[in-house]
This record gives sequence, structure tokens and C-alpha cells, in this order.
Amino acid sequence: MFYQMYEFNHAAIAPMRAYADAMRLTFRNPINPISHTPIGRAMGAGFELFERTTRRYGKPAFGLDETKLDSGTVSVHEKTVWSRPFCNLIHFERSLPANHRPDPKILVVAPMSGHYATLLRGTVETLLPNAEVYVTDWTDARMVPVTDGKFDLDDYIDYVISMLHALGPDTHVMAVCQPAVPVLAAVALMEEDGDAFAPSTMTLMGGPIDTRISPTGVNELAQAKPIEWFEENVTMQVPWPLPGFSRQVYPGFLQLSGFMTMNLDRHMIAQKDFYQHLVKNDGDSAERHRDFYDEYLAVMDMTAEFYLQTVDTVFIKHSLPKGEMMYRGRKIDTKAIRNVALLTVEGENDDISGAGQTEAAQTICPNIPDDMRHHYVQPDVGHYGVFNGSRFRAEIAPRILDFARTHAQENRGKKTAPKVIKGGRSS
Repeated sequence: MFYQMYEFNHAAIAPMRAYADAMRLTFRNPINPISHTPIGRAMGAGFELFERTTRRYGKPAFGLDETKLDSGTVSVHEKTVWSRPFCNLIHFERSLPANHRPDPKILVVAPMSGHYATLLRGTVETLLPNAEVYVTDWTDARMVPVTDGKFDLDDYIDYVISMLHALGPDTHVMAVCQPAVPVLAAVALMEEDGDAFAPSTMTLMGGPIDTRISPTGVNELAQAKPIEWFEENVTMQVPWPLPGFSRQVYPGFLQLSGFMTMNLDRHMIAQKDFYQHLVKNDGDSAERHRDFYDEYLAVMDMTAEFYLQTVDTVFIKHSLPKGEMMYRGRKIDTKAIRNVALLTVEGENDDISGAGQTEAAQTICPNIPDDMRHHYVQPDVGHYGVFNGSRFRAEIAPRILDFARTHAQENRGKKTAPKVIKGGRSS
């Protein structure tokens, strides 16, 4: 009944939240003379803090309407090019000039780990000037009726393979964090089957390929509890009247509580600073806070079967690096990967996927030729810095794009001079 109680409490507090929002507008209205006084700003700040703390944050928009090319600014349109009950594949379609040279076609597989795909807005925005970008837009499981069936790790792998088929040959796949394991598994299956639509390159970023290496707090928690504990304590049924009523899920609000408690002191300080920025009328700092937490606090449910299978396979049994991972009764053989170039990227200060966990993919894929593999460590960044921020834009993204161009099908076998990109440690 925990999920039901959460929904009931959220509904019960709605009148207070509406009142707080009305009072916020009152105390921030420039026509109101009290809004220009310290006490007025303090009251407005308090009401806004209450409203933001108790609201449910909906799915954010990507909001990427244009991008800059060498030839100038062009418009960008979101277009769904593939759809299943638990995912839509979005193409950020650019209005390119007729003489524009073809860019790499990149499938960005966003994590299904609580947040929406919009968490990768900065990733997409950085790649757009130089790539045809497609992103997996995972669906909140509580919005999917039970009549649409289950969704587990095997289904995730099926989705990845199906999307690669839909995009056609010479696609470059990029997995950010959690999808590193199912993407690697999907590519191994496609290579073993001689699939003509296997990607040209595979980029794995901050992913838990082998969580026995440099275990983090997330890994240690998974090791400390049996899988039955997770099933009994963190999975529950979606309450009525949501579309996914009676579906067993790992709720987003539980995931968010886990995210928050990992750095609770930092979040508490951020809320205090936000209040003070409002009181001081520091609009720019307050807006940056709103932008960050509007994204961070927007969470989605995951199906229980996907969550439990992932915890058991990736974090408890370490099945993939041991060569024991199964897919619909078939063993995943990463040694079958021979023709897909591999780039692994890690953050030096990553506290979610520890150092070496992603690089392990290089070890378990021994048959990829040396000139088709590369590992890169970005100094001074944590987990989110691997796919977002200034260092991603300046040092990581150029490497991903250069790797894709170098190993595109049309360039296979050509001797090309490596592009010099400063920063980080490569191997």
C-alpha cells in the first residue's frame, strides 16, 4: 500500500500547494508594494520553496529547436521514427542545406534508471551540429497498461536490435551509463548472427560492465542484499487510476529518494542557497537552480522485472564479464564482436560507475582489432560530466565524433591521420 499512500498524500496536500503557489505570485507581483521589501521577498521565497518541494515534476521537454552549423543556424524538429509501448525513438531532424556533407548517424541509448531521456539534452545539443542524432525516449512504466505486456532486460536488448535495424547500416551506437550492458549484449548477438545492421562503432560511457572493479556505494548495496530483498522492499504495484494500474514497478519516487540521500547535504545546501537567492532577488542564480532541479526531480517508474533482472545480472552475479549472461536461453558471447569498433569513456571521479568498470569492455571483447578500439579517461569529472558539461563539449564529444567518422563503413581500410584533441588520458 506504500505507493497508494504516496499518491494519497500527494493529492491531500494539493490544496496547500495551490495556496502556496497563489501566495508566491502575490508576494512576487511587482504591483504589490510588499514584494519590494525584504519581508515580502522572504515570504515569496518561502512559499515558492514549499510549492517546489511538494510538487510532482512532469517530463521535461528537450526544447532543442535549432542548432548551429558551419553554414549558419538551422531549425531542428523532433520526429518519432520508431515506437513500442515502452520506448519511442526520436530523431532530431535538422533542416540541412542541399550541399551539406552527410554526418555520422548516432543512436544515443539513454539510461532507463529513473530519469527521463531529457537528462541527455546537453549530450544531444553538443552532437547535433555534427551528427544525425537519434535518442531512445523511454516511457514511464506507470503510464503503460498491463495489457501491453512485460518489459525486462531481454526485451531491452530486443528493442536495441530492432532500433538498429530500423536505422539501417553504418549506424553508430552510444550507450550512456546503464545501457552499456544491454547494448554490448545486443551487439554481441548481432555479430554472432552475422547481422548486416550491426553498428559500425559502439561507444560505452560510464557504464557498469564489470562492477567488481572499483565498486561504488551503488555496487556495494547490491552486493549486501539478496535479490529477494529488492523484490520485497522496492517493487510495488501502480495504484488506480493510473494507466499502468496493477503493473509491478520500481517507483520513480523511491529511486529519487535514493539519488537524494547519496548527496543529501549537497541538496539541503542547494535549497538553502535557492531561498537566499530569492530573498536577495538574484534572479540568474535562482533560475539556474530551477533549471537543474526541474530536470533532476522529474523521475519515471521502471518495470519490476527489468529492474530486478538488471540488479541480479549486472550487480550481483556479474554475468556479462564472467561470460555467463543469458538472453532468452542463449549465452551472450562478447568474443564474437570483431567488426564493430569500440570506444570506452570514463570519468576520473565517477562515483556511480567506478574507474575501470567501463574499460572492462575492452577486455571481454578481445577479438576487436587494436586499431578499432580506444579507451579514454576524462580527468576531473564525475558521472554526469562524462556526458554533459564543458569538458564533455570540449574534450569527449570531439573524440566520439572523430571515432565515428574514422570507423564509418566508407572509411574502413583507409589510412587516416588521427585528429589531435587535447586533454585526458587515452589508451
